[in-house]
Amino acid sequence: MKLKIHIILGSTRPGRFSEKPGKWILGELQKKEGIEAELIDLRDWTLPFFNESKSPSSMKGEPYSLEIANEWAKKVGEADGFIIVTPEYNHGYPAVLKNALDYVYDQWNNKPVGFVSYGGVSGGTRSVQQLRQVVIELQMVPIRNGIHFPLFWDHLDERG
Repeated sequence: MKLKIHIILGSTRPGRFSEKPGKWILGELQKKEGIEAELIDLRDWTLPFFNESKSPSSMKGEPYSLEIANEWAKKVGEADGFIIVTPEYNHGYPAVLKNALDYVYDQWNNKPVGFVSYGGVSGGTRSVQQLRQVVIELQMVPIRNGIHFPLFWDHLDERG
């Protein structure tokens, strides 16, 4: 049985950097036996801002009012673990990522999560600090070490 790892691109902005490390991680995981990796692009998951009448932690398998939310719950539930690739915006992480995390609850529980971040001088470490608090509340298991790309734009050529 293969371990299923989802690599979540936590930004939907045009010209985002997250695709570069995300695709590289996907390629490296695909070389490993016993691992099935999938790139999850939040651009493909047009979840509206969370607006259900109940908190996901109290739904206990009840369906969501929107089909896209039910599909998201199924997609998250498929994975055995996650790698989140996120930028840092104004010392935090993107709203689209927060919304995707908030939409489901049970499907995240008891699963490991690692972080790859990027941004200014801090390399996105502040966004990861905030994410760690959120994923612990989702009963996930954050991996201690992360990968951080400070000032990533200084390392790109004219082709990006």
